[in-house]
Amino acid sequence: MLIELKVKNFAIIDNLSLTFKAGLNILSGETGAGKSILLKSLSLLMGEKAEAEVVRSGVDHAVIEGYFDLSHRPDVLTALNELGLDISDETLVVRRMISKEGKSKVYLNGALSPLSSLRAIVAPLITLTGRQTPLIEMTGQHDNRHLQSKAYHLEILDIYSGTWTLRVEFEKQYQRLRELHGEMQRLTEAARSREQRLDFLTFQRDEIAALNLKPGEDVELDAQVSRMRHSARLIEFAAQSVESLYSSDSAALVILHQVLQRAGELAALDPTLEERCKPLREAKALLEDATLELREYGRGLDADPEQLNQLEERLSSLRKLQKKFGESVDEILHSYAEIVTEIDSLEKHDENLKALADEKQKLQKSLTKLAAELHERRRNGAHLLEKGVNDELLDLNMKGVTFSVHVAKAPELTSTGQSDVEFMIQSSKKDEAKPIAKIASGGELSRILLALKRVVGSSDRPRTYLFDEVDTGVSGQTAEKVGKKLKAIAKGQQLICVTHLPQVASFADQHFLIEKAPSKGGVKMSVLELEKDDRVREIARLISGEKISQTSLEHARQLIAESR
Repeated sequence: MLIELKVKNFAIIDNLSLTFKAGLNILSGETGAGKSILLKSLSLLMGEKAEAEVVRSGVDHAVIEGYFDLSHRPDVLTALNELGLDISDETLVVRRMISKEGKSKVYLNGALSPLSSLRAIVAPLITLTGRQTPLIEMTGQHDNRHLQSKAYHLEILDIYSGTWTLRVEFEKQYQRLRELHGEMQRLTEAARSREQRLDFLTFQRDEIAALNLKPGEDVELDAQVSRMRHSARLIEFAAQSVESLYSSDSAALVILHQVLQRAGELAALDPTLEERCKPLREAKALLEDATLELREYGRGLDADPEQLNQLEERLSSLRKLQKKFGESVDEILHSYAEIVTEIDSLEKHDENLKALADEKQKLQKSLTKLAAELHERRRNGAHLLEKGVNDELLDLNMKGVTFSVHVAKAPELTSTGQSDVEFMIQSSKKDEAKPIAKIASGGELSRILLALKRVVGSSDRPRTYLFDEVDTGVSGQTAEKVGKKLKAIAKGQQLICVTHLPQVASFADQHFLIEKAPSKGGVKMSVLELEKDDRVREIARLISGEKISQTSLEHARQLIAESR
């Protein structure tokens, strides 16, 4: 939910900071005080397009910032995580900057983001691919796109009718059907060049298989060819080394032997000499071992021209494969495995296509059955939803207005079934029912949403509801009923409501007064959170106007007491 809102240099707002709480938050004030401007700033947090005219005169840019608590919205946290944004403290900070030239920047948790990401996170339009619950849902003169969306109508009906689980199962099967269609299309297209492709892959497979490569063989083969090419020089080196270390009169081992022999003769004169010469004895043993190794190495070197030619031919063949399939033998073998897999797939083309066709046919039968069940349950649920909403609308003084749910069978299956659902209203018995999106006013939309929320119940994903014009044309006992309904909906949610009615304002968990006053160069808007006596005075003003009497004050206290 929305915890804090900061607005700076926006229209008549100089610098404003509001802290909202859970429950019912009421905004009141005189006509023209700036309530609509405050709601306009909230609509920008939802992703509405910004205009240069909203920037306060004499400044370079306006700033709107919203701080949201996401501790009960794991779906939004997941979406933010997928965008690579920090969610460690389970909050979201939305910051919008609008320049006087009309350019806008969006920041989500400090990261510069596109406007589309803001809309997708805070106020996504309901789509046909699944349920997306917005963080802010607004109805009124600024934003009523959710209630005007047919996809949203279907979502509400499915939640009310208890068909949501069935719909999710349908969507999974429908998604698999789309995948099958794509796989079959790819196989069909591949069939046109199948034989040519199969010949080409078979040639490549045989070309690699002919060498019978082993992992790491390229490194070993390189070393072996290099050794045989330079065997004469290596044999010469081994022979000279043995000569220098062992065979000649001045060989290192001969000299070392003489030194150790002389040291042994003189050890009687100094007992420590034996210990001091110990490293020389060890060195002699090491040199003897190394000499033997070099002798064996020289004897093992082979300069057979025929064998060298065979190795060079294999190395040349390997180099050709490396140019085609990878720089190393491991990469070539990986390419070989992929080629074998594709050949297997092409050889089993008809078999695979038939298997996919069989699965598709079964899915289509299952989906047709599920769609029929969904459609029937939606039709039954629609009748009950109509009755419940119309009872609520009558209670909200919307006499003559009849709410109905149009449920028709769609010509084709979609991801949500085969139902075309749309909310309709009939202004009077003489008029025809028309789509709610085309003829409902902002006030009517607000009260219809109010009625729907009362009938359908609270969402399992808490959000912020913004109600504007919900009390248009309402007074007296009906106004009290509106207040009670708003209070009920606000439980477990957050509801921000603009009102002119004392009966509605008396139910507030938190009450803000919006005022406008002259300032240097124009007017300035301020918002004050009302407590105790100030709240009583504001409700009294809503009752009697500017001249607050003792009677209106008593009436205000009574309204507050009765609303608890």
